[in-house]
Amino acid sequence: MKNRFLLALIFLVVAVLISQSTAANIRSGDFDFYKLYNDPEAHISLKGRRTTSDRMAAHGYPAEHHHIVTEDGYIVGVFRIPYSHKLQNQNEYRPIVLIQHGLTSCSDAWVLNGPDDGLPYLLADAGYDVWLGNARGNTYSRNHTSLSTEHPYFWRFSWHEIGHYDIAAMIDYALKTNGQGQKAIHYVGHSQGTTVFFTLMSTRPEYNEKIKTAHMYAPIAIMTNLENAFVRAVAPYLGQRNAYSLLFSCQEFIPNNNFSLALLFNFCEPDQMLRPSCEKVMENIYAKDRKNKTALPEGLATHPGGCSTNQMIHYLQEQQSGHFRQYDHGTAKNLEIYGSETPPYYPVEEITSKVYLWYGLNDNLAAVEDVLALADRLPNRELRLIEDPLWDHIDFAINMEARKYLNDPVIEIMQEFENDNN
Repeated sequence: MKNRFLLALIFLVVAVLISQSTAANIRSGDFDFYKLYNDPEAHISLKGRRTTSDRMAAHGYPAEHHHIVTEDGYIVGVFRIPYSHKLQNQNEYRPIVLIQHGLTSCSDAWVLNGPDDGLPYLLADAGYDVWLGNARGNTYSRNHTSLSTEHPYFWRFSWHEIGHYDIAAMIDYALKTNGQGQKAIHYVGHSQGTTVFFTLMSTRPEYNEKIKTAHMYAPIAIMTNLENAFVRAVAPYLGQRNAYSLLFSCQEFIPNNNFSLALLFNFCEPDQMLRPSCEKVMENIYAKDRKNKTALPEGLATHPGGCSTNQMIHYLQEQQSGHFRQYDHGTAKNLEIYGSETPPYYPVEEITSKVYLWYGLNDNLAAVEDVLALADRLPNRELRLIEDPLWDHIDFAINMEARKYLNDPVIEIMQEFENDNN
């Protein structure tokens, strides 16, 4: 850093000396100073952020960006790897997989581990038609058929609507677009990506017929025993119907700022000058050598992906009530919407599709006791405990051995299903 500063100082001094010696031989009338100092290009510019599609294409994979309109008018962005450039299997049967991100995240999270370890790439190279969803309100899903993101009504949704509408629309769209007459898909969700799956399959049970296998990474529904200190601190305030939760509701959490996001991108992408600073920040946060050191800074460059504050409030309500149930609007509105003073429970007992619950012992958001309590209510489930005793919530996304503990076993289960049913 000292050498760079010294070099810059020398360059500045030389530039000043040259300009002074040159100026001595030039008359003021030789320049149009208005044009000289009114250059519209003379400003600092930042590289535009790469999309999920850009990241996949950079590794040679065919990449598509789709826009899907939900039943209630939201337009969600979904990315796709239709086939593998390595297999050249575009004319062969390719089972469909939908992958859904967690809270404040986006589809970028799934590709940060790179083509050797990232689940979308591994699935594509195993012969699958891979779809990466984005929940309403995040980086890639900020459009509506009639509402602007500036209007508070745009943000009047929780993860209930993401499951009930967004995931349903993604499943139907992928089945139709694939064009091979498939009737069902495989599903993978992390954290909130599991919650929205439970929501859809219990409120619209007909969608269970459209699921081959479902893989829940860090499943979250019951939250009684979670140990996350921050959640436990704010839940008594925002997890109840009071002035705090009313003030916090129906707005964008950390409003989208293109300049700030572009700035993070330009700090943290691999080919940027300030990448070492970004890496240092992430190393200080995650001191143990368990996380993918390449994926961590790129995660900072792409996150947070955006969400509604109602999604957070809904989770905090779950923690306070100890139940997996719909959004609590307060007694009066609950009576109007649900016909009861309290929100109805999600009937997870009606989820008939085969569900694999992948969980870790060190996860302070998806506690083992809560995962087991949920499992007791699911009629067709299989528990899969991660063997690593230190496995935590973010390990499901960017652990160095995610392929070994998660991705390869998941693909093996999918392949067994395909082999047995074709």
